[in-house]
Amino acid sequence: MAYNGYNGYGEDMDGVETSGPKVTVREVEQDRCDFVLQSCSLALANSLRRAMLAEIPTIAIDLVDITTNSSVLPDEYLAHRLGLVPLFSKGVAEKLRYTRECECDDHCEYCSVELKLHVKCTRPGTMMVYARDFTVVPTMRPDGMPASLRSDGIGSPVIRDGNGNGPLIAKLRQGQEIDLKCIAKKGIAKEHAKWAPTSALGFEYDPNNKLRHVDYWYETDAKEEWPIDARNANWEGDDTAADAAFDPDAVPSAFFVDVEGVGTLEPSDIVREGIKVLQNKLADTVRVLDGVGPEVNGMNGAQSPDGYEPAPANGGYGAYGALRGEAPYGGGYGSY
Repeated sequence: MAYNGYNGYGEDMDGVETSGPKVTVREVEQDRCDFVLQSCSLALANSLRRAMLAEIPTIAIDLVDITTNSSVLPDEYLAHRLGLVPLFSKGVAEKLRYTRECECDDHCEYCSVELKLHVKCTRPGTMMVYARDFTVVPTMRPDGMPASLRSDGIGSPVIRDGNGNGPLIAKLRQGQEIDLKCIAKKGIAKEHAKWAPTSALGFEYDPNNKLRHVDYWYETDAKEEWPIDARNANWEGDDTAADAAFDPDAVPSAFFVDVEGVGTLEPSDIVREGIKVLQNKLADTVRVLDGVGPEVNGMNGAQSPDGYEPAPANGGYGAYGALRGEAPYGGGYGSY
């Protein structure tokens, strides 16, 4: 039965699978994967969805220093387009620091990747400027000599089209020129959408609406205006058909997830990194509650319910800083 997996909502474990969540992969493409997540709660499945959407670290252009821009695009428009160019991000979580956590003053090879773009149209007609025209600047050795490029490819533009061009950045006419430097940094989509590893993430459960979680708005016929995904509906079996008896205690246990990436990470890496984000969040919570780690004594640390004793209501300073709890307009508490 599709609704008797572990739901995480109670202590009654009779007939409940306790082996943990199960994943069934249905489709895998270069930038897309489709899978079914079972034997877990809706809260866990939704947490994974949110983590994959907004909390997986990637790298994207964050700073743009424009020397020359004689194209028709204003500087801010051009900078915005550059920020949305997908950059290869495999291994960013472990190999690159956040700038706010780095020891450098501005940026360095440990927290950023530098790219340059210098193109000029010298012929009649239109010149296309693509992501392939970017040059990744090699890191510098302590003696000032250029070192080799990053062997991991982090920060390189993602180029997937057959012509090897990558995304179109701008168009130049004869005599127009673009000369700029970009600093790509690590971040997450919670800060800005340019760091999002996904372009879309489909999430569905209970396609037959047996749980009555959805009230359809329709004009004439709900079935025609809200067609059901037959593949997902057939996955759950006959016991979850739309005409099945309503069970108010039923909970969903099969979640249909469709992950579509932008090319910065492979779909499998997006799912793995999303799980890792949840694991790290839970580990941080457990560590703080157990009183382990340097942050336990800070404002985010665990607090004892007996750690604060409020002042007596009829003595000392009140809410307005006056003695004996007097309000600034006269009288004590309750004298209104």
